Amino acid sequence: MLRRTLIAAGAALCLAGPALADSTDAAPKLDPQNTVYLDLTYGRVVIRLRPDLAPKHVERVKLLCHEHFYDGTPFHRVIEGFMAQGGDPTGTGEGGSKYPNVPAEFSTTEHFLRGTVGAARSQNPDSANSQFFIDFAPAPFLDGNYTIWGQVVSGMEFVDKIKRGAEGSGTVDGPDKIVKMRLAADPS
Repeated sequence: MLRRTLIAAGAALCLAGPALADSTDAAPKLDPQNTVYLDLTYGRVVIRLRPDLAPKHVERVKLLCHEHFYDGTPFHRVIEGFMAQGGDPTGTGEGGSKYPNVPAEFSTTEHFLRGTVGAARSQNPDSANSQFFIDFAPAPFLDGNYTIWGQVVSGMEFVDKIKRGAEGSGTVDGPDKIVKMRLAADPS
């Protein structure tokens, strides 16, 4: 009798298993207005924007994506175990968009973890413009000192393939480039 009960219970779990897995493992639905598709030669990286943390930076990223600003820009500074930096049309680390810089929107509630997307800047906290970086690993020394505007939700394996730069500076010879970067809500 006990054996039949266990078999019946096991069969019921097997039948219910996929339904249970779908309800508990389902990723939260992404808002197309706050999702960026970053296409690399290796594949697509999906970034959830964080307007709750950095509304001004998110608006800038959306504007630049809409204008196709990022298409063809290089990952000019890539440091193994730290981050990949791009978004500079000159590829020098000195360039930006035609728009004024964005004031700092530092967060003390969120942390720079693997896949965090932050605004690159100079020593001036209010100097972010178009450049950004994606962390390969946690970087707690950035917490509260740089703006977080997004989080990679899929495709981090493609970010991991971005060509690394010189030890120390991270400057990349023949860098990988962004194929295209679009807001999910925008057509093509």
